[in-house]
Amino acid sequence: MSNEKHLYMVLHPNHSLIASQLDPEHFAKHYTQGSTRYFEGRLIFVEVDPDFRHPYFNIDGAMAELVPHEDGRPKATKFVSSYRTLEHIDFKALGKLYYANSLGDYVELTANDNDPSIRGDEMRIILELNPIKMMVLTKYNFLEYARFITDPKMPKGAPKMFYTQLEFNVEDFLKEFQENPFIRSFVPGIHPARLREAIFEVRSKPGKNTKGISLDCPIDRISYKYLRHGFMFASHADTKFYPLLPLEEVERKYYKFWKNM
Repeated sequence: MSNEKHLYMVLHPNHSLIASQLDPEHFAKHYTQGSTRYFEGRLIFVEVDPDFRHPYFNIDGAMAELVPHEDGRPKATKFVSSYRTLEHIDFKALGKLYYANSLGDYVELTANDNDPSIRGDEMRIILELNPIKMMVLTKYNFLEYARFITDPKMPKGAPKMFYTQLEFNVEDFLKEFQENPFIRSFVPGIHPARLREAIFEVRSKPGKNTKGISLDCPIDRISYKYLRHGFMFASHADTKFYPLLPLEEVERKYYKFWKNM
């Protein structure tokens, strides 16, 4: 392991491009448990082709410093950049995506050229993760949102975005809320009454397709099993989609992660 050289882009909890001598499994363990930095929550990172280069990054300099410690331990992290990382990454250089819990257990996701299966829902809740963290109620479906949020004219967007979607059905929520105003919150940090008001606002205003419902995205408090579709890398010209694994496959292949979802 000490002679290996990897390149990872961390998408959550921070935004970083990191060179490392650790393989993905040991990188996840180190990032969540093995360092002196305190961390409690999710870790989302993606492999980047170690041959990838961009003039914005000094990747060669970081790779040259991947030297084992005197006691032989591999160099765990050498930060290449912590600013505007996603913006300067070529989607073609992205490998497998890792979604880990605070114990370092993870599920490994592979990109798929097939589009996600889109339901005909009236609205959806998008979880923006990188470089902007927000929760958005929108009429756009999972694919349409990619072009919307990366439009150069969009003041609340970015050239490239990484996001996912919450499993949520408007009609089911409104029916349950009408029957019981004291239902649990469907979305961490969002009172059900506020969510209902946001739905009515989007419905009542012609041409209004989005409504921000939180200035943060509490992905650390949202279980894998409450996500829909998967994770999307988006630019105005391109997308790269990582579908979620079915829960039964997660249980079979990543049992430690499944136990603590």
